[in-house]
Amino acid sequence: MHFEDIELGDTLTTAGRTITEADLVNFAGVSGDFNHLHMDAAEMTDSDFGERIAHGALVFSVMTGLLWQSRDADSGLVALYGVDEVRFRNPTFVGDTVRVETEVVDKERREHPTATGVVRYRAEVVTAEEEKTVLSCVLLALVK
Repeated sequence: MHFEDIELGDTLTTAGRTITEADLVNFAGVSGDFNHLHMDAAEMTDSDFGERIAHGALVFSVMTGLLWQSRDADSGLVALYGVDEVRFRNPTFVGDTVRVETEVVDKERREHPTATGVVRYRAEVVTAEEEKTVLSCVLLALVK
């Protein structure tokens, strides 16, 4: 799908992915974020959350991975161009299965060596169990 094929209002829902203990541990190791919110089960038991929560940046990374996996081989995607309005709406816990829902909200032609324009997508990461939005943002993509 190329820039000309994309219409305002187009939607996409990805497959789900379950956030695991290994995800938290590996992300902490890669990012260096060993905050007790993510790593200290004993301390988090007595918190308002009742248990550890996933890193917001981990949830964002999972979102980009799910979107990449759901694209067509000829998606026309050149690159992620930017992210606006990122909000972490609710906590994500180990064991939560999340999916991504997107909607095209704007598109604009641009002068670019490899792309025809920029497409804006409203994106939400939603838990399968409770249908809660845990992350919302606007993604900007360069598209052929």
